[in-house]
Amino acid sequence: SGRTMAVATVNLRALTSWVGITRLFAIVLSCLAFSLVASTGHFGGPYGTWCMFTWCFCFAVTLLVLLLELLELYPLLPLSWDDFTSAFSMLAVLMVFTSSVVFPATFISSPCSSNLCARQAVATTASCLCFLAYAVEVALTRAKPGDISSFLSTVPGLLKVFEAYVACLIFSLLDEYNGEPGLMWCVAVYSICFIITLLIIIFTIGRCLTYIPCPLEKMLVGYNFLALLMYLTATIIWPLYSFRGRSRPDPCGTHCWWNKHLGVTFLTIFNLIAYLVDLVYSTRMVFVRAP
Repeated sequence: SGRTMAVATVNLRALTSWVGITRLFAIVLSCLAFSLVASTGHFGGPYGTWCMFTWCFCFAVTLLVLLLELLELYPLLPLSWDDFTSAFSMLAVLMVFTSSVVFPATFISSPCSSNLCARQAVATTASCLCFLAYAVEVALTRAKPGDISSFLSTVPGLLKVFEAYVACLIFSLLDEYNGEPGLMWCVAVYSICFIITLLIIIFTIGRCLTYIPCPLEKMLVGYNFLALLMYLTATIIWPLYSFRGRSRPDPCGTHCWWNKHLGVTFLTIFNLIAYLVDLVYSTRMVFVRAP
């Protein structure tokens, strides 16, 4: 009849390989975490909503990744699959780690003796184990030294995801910076670096970086150097303008401006270190070739 039929093939290695096994663990553990928390009915507010979104999001995307690899349908997608899975696993590590810290700190009170608290404690344990599963996946899929075929699986690529995520955390804590030129400069630093880093991640996954009419590796080195200098200024200016002439309020609750500004200070330092390590690794990738 001249008609061709598409036969779906099943790749069982997607389930039996070490990466597949870690993904199965992540699916089960994330499902357990959000199911237990949902059964308690106590996850209101921005922090509880964030934790539930994290577990549900990671569960859904990991299940989709596993199914696409099991049925070998991922080559049909117009994206770099290795870059996508590497970026997602790194993002999942950061999101689940944050939820594993935020959820018990917000919702579990001491002493923990009720059935409600027991379910919350088990959910926290499942979330911590889920974080470990994603961390193992990142370790298993990380590119070997000298291999740059999948950029987001290299150390600079994974750091790009880390830098963008930390910038998002900074944005969630920003308030009371209008009218202060120094603080507005810091916000501009966070915004510019976040946008450029996010575009690098998106263009890498979408296979669009090859269309850039300049040497990509050297451009990334230049950007990392510029971002490092900008974050260095923010690391100095943010605490200088935030705490100058202002003492910590007493009492200072969860939504206290002082705690938020202190959080932004530490996150700025984290990103400064990340951009420094990123610059070192990307420079080695460009100028020190493996034999």
